[in-house]
Amino acid sequence: MAEAELPEPVKDALTEGRSHQDFTRTVALVTAVYAVILAIAALGGRNTMRETLLAQQKASDQWAFYQAKVIREHVYRTNARRIELELLERGPVMRAEARAKFEELQKQFAEEATRFGDEKTGIEQDARALEHARDLGEARDPNFDLAEVLLQIAIVVASVSILAHSRALFGGSLLFALAGTALCANGFLLLVHLF
Repeated sequence: MAEAELPEPVKDALTEGRSHQDFTRTVALVTAVYAVILAIAALGGRNTMRETLLAQQKASDQWAFYQAKVIREHVYRTNARRIELELLERGPVMRAEARAKFEELQKQFAEEATRFGDEKTGIEQDARALEHARDLGEARDPNFDLAEVLLQIAIVVASVSILAHSRALFGGSLLFALAGTALCANGFLLLVHLF
């Protein structure tokens, strides 16, 4: 008996077209999600950099204010000591009224020196807090930068996956997007310091 050849199954062109259309639609929607996460990462990066620069500027201002207080404290303390030396040297021969004026002036200078010394403590704490905010921003910013790069790569790879109709490329874009999303989240939460 002769062998009968069976016809090869013909893929339904309509089914194949619909499958390609579904794949394209899915990739397009997922790519839109990538773009939203990319926008969030870009916004987070810009805000972080702006806050970092502002904190640095404010810290510099506070340190300048601190330095001014130190200088004023030093000037008053030096003047109080000069008067003390003056009283030691000339005190016995000074008239009582002049001596009283010198002693009052010495007391005022010492009080001013103490006041400036006390004021600079709070200023130093403020400056250190601002430096901490700056350092935190500097630690957060690279996360956003790397997240943006990975999400942009994810968008490009997803677009190429549509042209090549490649699920493997689409899977690769998902990996890039997941890494970018994790970095974006770390930029806000700073659970891990990168550098």
